[in-house]
Amino acid sequence: MPGLLRDYFVVLPDSVAGHAVAGQLPVPDTTRVAGGVGDVVTLAHPSGRPWIVARPLVRQVSHLRRGDDALVLIGPDRIPEAVLAGLLEGARDRAGLERRLVRLPGLHHVIAYLAGETWIRGTASGLRRIYHARHAEAGTIASDRPAVLAHLTGAPLDDGALALRMLDFLPHPLSRRVLWRGVHETGAGYGLALPVAAPGTAAAPGSREYRWWEPPPPELSLAEGARRLGDAVAASVRAHVGGLDRISCELSGGLDSTTLTFAARATAPAELSLLTVAARDRYSEDETWARRAVAAAHGGHTDLPALAHHIIPADQAPYFYADLAATAAELNDEPLPVAPGRARAHLLLGRAHATGSRYHLTGYGGDELFLGLPHAYQDLFHGNPLTAWNHLSGLRHQLGWPLLPTLKALLNRSTFPRWLAGAVTTEPQPVTRTPLLSWGVRQSLRPWFTDHANALITEEFRAAAAGQAEPIDRWRGRHVDIDAVRMGARHFQAMEDIGMTIGLPVAAPFYDDRVLEATLAVRLADRISPWRYKPLLVEAMRGVVPDALLARTTKDHMSSDEHQGLREHAPELADLWTGSRLAERGLVDARHLLRLAAEPFSPVLVEHSISSTVAGETWLRTAENAWPTPDRTPTTTSEASR
Repeated sequence: MPGLLRDYFVVLPDSVAGHAVAGQLPVPDTTRVAGGVGDVVTLAHPSGRPWIVARPLVRQVSHLRRGDDALVLIGPDRIPEAVLAGLLEGARDRAGLERRLVRLPGLHHVIAYLAGETWIRGTASGLRRIYHARHAEAGTIASDRPAVLAHLTGAPLDDGALALRMLDFLPHPLSRRVLWRGVHETGAGYGLALPVAAPGTAAAPGSREYRWWEPPPPELSLAEGARRLGDAVAASVRAHVGGLDRISCELSGGLDSTTLTFAARATAPAELSLLTVAARDRYSEDETWARRAVAAAHGGHTDLPALAHHIIPADQAPYFYADLAATAAELNDEPLPVAPGRARAHLLLGRAHATGSRYHLTGYGGDELFLGLPHAYQDLFHGNPLTAWNHLSGLRHQLGWPLLPTLKALLNRSTFPRWLAGAVTTEPQPVTRTPLLSWGVRQSLRPWFTDHANALITEEFRAAAAGQAEPIDRWRGRHVDIDAVRMGARHFQAMEDIGMTIGLPVAAPFYDDRVLEATLAVRLADRISPWRYKPLLVEAMRGVVPDALLARTTKDHMSSDEHQGLREHAPELADLWTGSRLAERGLVDARHLLRLAAEPFSPVLVEHSISSTVAGETWLRTAENAWPTPDRTPTTTSEASR
C-alpha cells in the first residue's frame, strides 16, 4: 500500500532540464486524502519556466514579484500583499530581508530571488526544513520533502541512515542524515543559495549553504523575557487560527496545553472545542486539571466563544502499538519514535475533526522549551558558579544524583567531537541517577540489533566526530536545549501528517522561531529553577491564564500505556517481525524480536525501548512502496492567484 505524500514544494533551476523535472513530480492519490488535494501553485522564472511548484494541502502560499526580485512565504496563514511589499522593497540582500522577516511569526518557509540568485530557508526551530539533491540533468533542486527529491533523482535508501533511526535520540549533526543517498538536509538555522544557470548551459552551478540565524544572548530578566514570550505565543496562535470560526485544542490538563487553550480563546472563534483523553491510571491528575481549566475558561462570561469540552473515556483510547499497519497512510520524512502512538493520535484528531474544527492546536514543544534541561547548569557555572551550584544542589537531591559523580560531570570539559565519538555504547543503559551535564544523552545499542547495524551506527558516530563536528552552540546547555527543540519539531511532523490524512491542520505554536528566541534570550538563572515549574512560561501567561491553573507543578506520564500496549498488541508485533524489512537489510534479528513479542514484560523491554525499531520497520515498508508507478504532473506554468 503506497504511502501518502503530504503537501510539498520544489524549487527548480531556470533551465530546459529544470522544466522537464517539473513534469516528473509525484501526484498523491486524491482518493486517499481527506478533503481532496489542494490546487497546484506554479510560480515562474522571468523566462516563463517553472521556478516553484507547490502542492499545498493546508498551508498557504503567499508571493510577490517586484521587477526581477521575488518573495514567497509558505506557512499557516495568508500574508497580505502590502506586508510582502514592505518586506521585499528596500531589501537589497539576504541580510536586509532577514531583518524585515523578524516582524512575522517564525513559521514559514522562505524562498526569495534577490541579487541574481534563489535562496531558501526553513525555520531555526527545525519545524520547517529544506532538502536538496543533485539531478543528473537539471543540477541542484530543493524541496521541503526528501522523498520528493529521492523520487526525482532515483536515490536509493541509505542503510546507515536507517540504522541510526533505530536509536531513540539522534543528536546533532547526525539528525541531518537523510534516509536516501544523495539527498541532503540543510541544517536548521542555515539556508540554501542556488545560483542562476549561465546563459547557454543546461544546469545551474552547485548550491551553497549560509547561516542566517544565531541564538540570542541570554540577557533579559524574567519579567522582560516573559513579556516578549507572551507576545510571541499570542502572535503564533493568531497566525494559525486567527479569524477562523471553529477551532480545537488538545487540553491534556498540563500547563502547555492549558496555555494554548486560553491563547486560542483570545482569538475569539465562534466555537472552541477542547479535547481531553482520560487516563487509565487512577492516580493521574490531568483530567482534574483539564476540568478546572474549562471551568475557569467559562468563568460565567457570556461574550466569550462557545466552549465544548469533549472527554474521551480511557477505555476508548488505544494503547501504544495499536493498528501498526495504519502508519502506511503517511510517508514521513523519516522514522519517528512517536509512530507507535499513531492510533491514539488519530483518535484524538478524528474527534477534533468531527467537531467541525478548522485548525487544531497542541502543546508540543513546551517541555523542551520551558522545563530546562540539567545540562544548562554547565553554562551557568562558567559565569555564576555559586548560583549554579545552589540550583544544581536542589536538582541533585530531587533526582538522587550522587555528589562526586555530579562534581565530576560539572567539571568535565570534553569537546563536542570527543563526546559524540562515545555517544553510543554496547554497555547497559545509564541508570536514572547518572548526572546529565554533558553534550547530550549517551545511548545503548539494542540487543536485537545485528552486528552489521551496530557497525553502521558506530561508524556514523565515529565519522561525524572525526570530521570535527561543530556543536549548535559553544555552550553545552544552549546546544542541548536547541537540539532538543529541533528533535521535538521533527517528531511533531508525525502529528501534522496524521492531521493531513484526516483533513485537519494541526499546529504546535511553541515551535515558532519567535517563541524559541524569546525563551533563549532570558538569563539562565531566571529561566530554569529546581524549585519552580516552567517559571518563564508561568510569568508569560499571567493575566492570560488564571493564577490557580498556573500553580500546577506536576506532569502525568503514559509509560503504563506503552508497557500494556506491548502485551495487548503482541500478535501485531509478531506479524511485524515476520517478514521484517529491517531484517532483510541485515539490521535486526527478527527471531529475537519475535521472542520479545511473545514476552512483552521481558526485562529486556523494560531496559530498552522498542519504539524506534517499530517506527523504522513501519516507515521502511511505506517508503519502499511509495511510488509503484511513475506519476506525472502537468508542466503548465502560471502565477497562481492569491
